[in-house]
Amino acid sequence: MTELFAIENSDLQALPLADLRYFPAFLAATQAQEAFDAVRESTHWQQPEITLFGRRVLTPRLSCWMGDANAVYRYSNTTFTPEPWTQPVLELRKRLHSALGIRFNSVLLNYYRNGSDAMGWHSDDEPELGAQPVIASLSLGGERRFLLRRRQGGKSTALRLANGSLLVMQGDTQKFYQHSLPRTAKPVQPRLNLTFRTVLPTAR
Repeated sequence: MTELFAIENSDLQALPLADLRYFPAFLAATQAQEAFDAVRESTHWQQPEITLFGRRVLTPRLSCWMGDANAVYRYSNTTFTPEPWTQPVLELRKRLHSALGIRFNSVLLNYYRNGSDAMGWHSDDEPELGAQPVIASLSLGGERRFLLRRRQGGKSTALRLANGSLLVMQGDTQKFYQHSLPRTAKPVQPRLNLTFRTVLPTAR
């Protein structure tokens, strides 16, 4: 297993009951750019409808649910059947397996085309992910602010997820925290985010 070194980040340490590790240079700059181009071009991007406050709305970003054939996932009252793995994403999964010792069976890819694309507050706590899911979030492209807050609300903590960085959320993080990627009026470069996870078929 490849040895990784997480940075000591005071913001992460100040989040009680969260189990987070941040690797700012999981991929070197050249590798990250190559992965960004390959993933963006090879992915079947969609803009699905989800239920938000009782209304069906288009997600403010492009996305793709990808994985093993049995990794069916349900959130926001919508069932997602996985697209087959593409070679660029399989290569990234292989790197994560080597680094973390986990063979993820699925990944949610989100494509944030500009600052108007965003992700609202949520926790990755669907039953099919298990009680303490490991979510490996790989960022490619433009840097964006990533927010974390306790589920009951209150002050949020902001992290800047760099190109090629890896944020691992595990343990009770999803139980006690929500996260989001807010809109911004500032000029930003397009960003891809790949959140690798393991769907448990027996939980459905």
